[in-house]
Amino acid sequence: MSASPAGAPGFTSPVIVVMGVTACGKTTVGEGIAERLDIPFADGDDLHPRANVEKMASGHALTDEDRWPWLEKCGEWLANNAETGGVIGCSALRVVYRDVIRRHVPGVFFAHLHGPQEVAVERVAARKGHFMPTTLVQSQYDTLEALEEWENGMVVRFDLPVDTIVDTVVARVAQRK
Repeated sequence: MSASPAGAPGFTSPVIVVMGVTACGKTTVGEGIAERLDIPFADGDDLHPRANVEKMASGHALTDEDRWPWLEKCGEWLANNAETGGVIGCSALRVVYRDVIRRHVPGVFFAHLHGPQEVAVERVAARKGHFMPTTLVQSQYDTLEALEEWENGMVVRFDLPVDTIVDTVVARVAQRK
């Protein structure tokens, strides 16, 4: 069996985390990548326990203790889809958070959507029916740790057109075949 485009030994399809702060486009871009590659997509927000959602909705940032079980669920979802490939939208803001996911799928590819905080705030304010308030955007930027050179991934600006972002990530993943 050949290595996946995401570089995961033994897997035949890419396993990708679309990561970044709230409102960077993880779901939109992740769905686009999954559609293009014809693999499943999961929104990590859907894997949060109710307590996490309620905490964020009330304007309180999650702690590491809140995040660990959720990150495990994200990693488990990817591991369960590793043979066919999969894309998940998951903030994965810190290296240690990405380490949790890597424990489940060692060769996972991280597509970090990064851009101006003002744009993220505008996007959060424009959302209808989402639990994340604009007051937590700053805490996400404060928590964010850039991808390390050794991490399997790339950074792409989230204020580019969605098709451009999807094309860029898919092309990079294809280079890894």
